[in-house]
Amino acid sequence: MEGITSKQPEEQAPVLAPIDSDIDAILGEGGVFSSRLPDFRARPGQLEMATEVLAAMRQQQGLIVEAGTGTGKTYAYLVPALLAGGKVIVSTGTRTLQDQLFHRDLPTVKKLLAIPVETALLKGRANYVCHHHLKIAGLEGRFASREDAKYLKEIERFAATSATGDRSELAGVPETAGVWSQVTSTRENCLGQDCAFHSQCFVLEARRRAQQADVVVINHHLFFADVMLKDEGAGELLPNCQAVIFDEAHQLPEIASLFFGHSLSTTQIIDLCRDTRAEGRTLAAFPDEAEAALDRLEKASRDLRLVFREREGRQAYEGLNEKESFNAALTQLDQALEQISKWLQALSERSEGMALCDSRTEEMRSYLALWSNQPPDESLNSPSVKWIELFQTAVHLNATPLSVAEPFRKQLALPNKAWIFTSATLSVAGDFQHYQSQMGLDEVKTGRWESPFNYQEQALLFVPDGLPAPNTPGYTEAVVQVGLSLILSSQGRAFFLFTSLRALSEAQAFLRQAFDEQGVQLPLLVQGQASRGELLSRFRSLGNAVLLGSQSFWEGVDVKGDALSLVIIDKLPFAAPDDPVLAARIAEIERRGGNGFMDHQLPLAVINLKQGAGRLIRDETDRGVLTICDPRLISKPYGKRIWRSLPPMKRTRDQSVAEDFLKTLRRPSDPPF
Repeated sequence: MEGITSKQPEEQAPVLAPIDSDIDAILGEGGVFSSRLPDFRARPGQLEMATEVLAAMRQQQGLIVEAGTGTGKTYAYLVPALLAGGKVIVSTGTRTLQDQLFHRDLPTVKKLLAIPVETALLKGRANYVCHHHLKIAGLEGRFASREDAKYLKEIERFAATSATGDRSELAGVPETAGVWSQVTSTRENCLGQDCAFHSQCFVLEARRRAQQADVVVINHHLFFADVMLKDEGAGELLPNCQAVIFDEAHQLPEIASLFFGHSLSTTQIIDLCRDTRAEGRTLAAFPDEAEAALDRLEKASRDLRLVFREREGRQAYEGLNEKESFNAALTQLDQALEQISKWLQALSERSEGMALCDSRTEEMRSYLALWSNQPPDESLNSPSVKWIELFQTAVHLNATPLSVAEPFRKQLALPNKAWIFTSATLSVAGDFQHYQSQMGLDEVKTGRWESPFNYQEQALLFVPDGLPAPNTPGYTEAVVQVGLSLILSSQGRAFFLFTSLRALSEAQAFLRQAFDEQGVQLPLLVQGQASRGELLSRFRSLGNAVLLGSQSFWEGVDVKGDALSLVIIDKLPFAAPDDPVLAARIAEIERRGGNGFMDHQLPLAVINLKQGAGRLIRDETDRGVLTICDPRLISKPYGKRIWRSLPPMKRTRDQSVAEDFLKTLRRPSDPPF
């Protein structure tokens, strides 16, 4: 433990009524967990963290906790969550961790503590089958593929027998199947109490269970959706509670930016047209003129995309080269929305679904007016940036606040509530200042516990010598040449992580060619070939694979044991400096006299790098080599600050040393060199 620091004001919130408990008797040597869980090992860091979390919850204070890999932070906050008394919400960054907490970790802790608490799992409505939209999809019979038509039958059988309607429980239908958007609801197209299936609604049942439970497991997106609903005076999704625990808390600043900003996409408009047509078919007659108005709206949406020649990317509105034609296309889109709005208003009395489509249209028009005509700070009440994101067939219009600190401070000001923020990556070289300033947590206590793993013995950090600068044309090929030699030494068992999809694509081509020329038979798995879960399952089962991935494989991926002995990172994960949000935030920092690179870009890169590096050592018996190919780690003054933020591994620049280390990890079943 590096220690607890406190900037809390002297006045404390009211104290929760404590339950008699002794953290040491539960998590310490010879305690309940060590005596009843075969694989459990008492760890001082876990014990100390749990003690601090319990104290913060009982005193209803804030606490930021960085717990290195292997600390056991999940038990370190779940045990206090069950002991502290009162209602607790646990929020995670991913659905995978959310399901793991609810189905595995919480039942284990509940059983060992023998505390009669009720638990509930609550997800966003898009995760639950909607009976109404399921019926509409079946009546329409319009699907993008034959597979979707087949999947609909499976979903119908599932909805008829499932107690929860949670789509994650239906393994037979891929998460990426297009039919899911047709059989789930959104806040905009939910019929509410007017729905014929209101009494059977899976979403309402999940919310009822959450209201009654003592511990509710949610995700960050749902938390902020609830905040926005309360701010708008439109009700709430989550029950009132005495404590909120954020796991994977490093994701909060980015997710909060999405919810405290505004966004409108042409995809949403196309979906509106689809839903309006679906509702129209339920009426005795749907006017041809209304159908023509929908056609014009779809065309206006597509015309907005045609303004741009680029296939994809992000652009600040202020820097648009096509600003005149873009503004003209926005005007056409607004006029098309106005035309369909007149028809929807006329039809809204005949159908609740049509009335919802009408309200969605008005909401889109209101946002379009704000985005087009007003400075974004007038609509968001804080400095923000307007920017456009291009996809192959869609345009997203965004207004993003430059800081989420102020709106989050309002949450912290709510009385009688504890706030716990935890992750393996919240500090930069032990300093929490960047995260605290991002989230408005300046007066919150912080604690940091190092990983209990022996990195000096288990891992080696290798920074290759002689690589060109990362911005040179031949950089990716040079990285692959270094990586190939290491991969052969480890006989696969490698993650090759890239900071961009373009670099990943180039590396895939180089590596396949090298494998073919040298007769290498190692399995090559590439992001995009299958879902992340399927690729990871294949990687673990093969035992000698090489997996090429970009951002989605930098975090939330856990491969223990012999299957992974080498992690190669192509370059330091600095965000693109021309990203409109990043550029605006840097400009704002420098306007206030700060240093945009040192105060913002570098801390973001360090936290991201720590996530990627954390894929290597996941257990006390794991061993391996972390290779960071970027020469800036050595050549730039800030490089020392970066590697000092990583676990304390031995370091080398000699490739033969790295290869020899990998050879010592080879298994008897591996073929000879």
